[in-house]
Formats: sequence, structure tokens, C-alpha cells
Amino acid sequence: MTDAINPPHYQSHPSGIECIQVTEHMNFCLGNVVKYVFRCAYKHSSPLEDLRKAAWYLNREIARVEADA
Repeated sequence: MTDAINPPHYQSHPSGIECIQVTEHMNFCLGNVVKYVFRCAYKHSSPLEDLRKAAWYLNREIARVEADA
């Protein structure tokens, strides 16, 4: 049975750390960028969907920073 709260791809990174240990120190958009990149090789057979999601959040963060400048 798969744990819906803490699925295997959350704990699959070769470093042995979980993504949340890093992302909880970031804002929402940057945390999502790291999350999608960190786990893209472990969640699906192709990383493209998660890499596109990461790009979307990064572009949103860039727009936010540009607006604040």
C-alpha cells in the first residue's frame, strides 16, 4: 500500500534528504521550483511535466521580483 501523505518519490533522492527539508526555508514559488526539480526523476517515467511546472513557478517568481524592483 502506498502512503498518500509521504509517497516513495518524496524519499528517493540519492542525498537521503527530503525536499521539504530545503523548501520549508523558501517562499512558495521558489519552494515549488526546487520541489519539482528535486523529484522530477523519481515521480514519473519522464521528467518533462515536473520540469515544466518548475519553469512556470520560476517565471512567476521572476515576474514578482521584477514588479517589486
